[in-house]
Amino acid sequence: MTDAALPASRRLSQSRQFGRVFANPVRSADRYFTVLARPGEAPAARLGLTVSRRAAKRAVDRNRLKRLARESFRMQSNLPSWDFVVVGKRDAVSAAKAVLRESLDGHFDRLRRRAGSENDG
Repeated sequence: MTDAALPASRRLSQSRQFGRVFANPVRSADRYFTVLARPGEAPAARLGLTVSRRAAKRAVDRNRLKRLARESFRMQSNLPSWDFVVVGKRDAVSAAKAVLRESLDGHFDRLRRRAGSENDG
């Protein structure tokens, strides 16, 4: 494991954890990704990833999308203690890395602002 790895405490790994986010999420979506979020049970933001074979047929493409999502998540600062699930879409497979990174960063920014407005009101 490298220093850049996402520790287990920052990952969603159980279907119960994913199900909780899918049950009543705050959403942010575009043609490349849908990011679902919900206030979490942990003291820090956690990430879950799902890229289906329908969205990306080749394992190398699914892994690339997941790697980009983890990289974007790690680079975020001031994320609320929410659970985030990134769902990859078909158009993401053929998109450039910079476009995908911009998309993911935008989703996290929007959800951070939504979390802040929900905490204020």
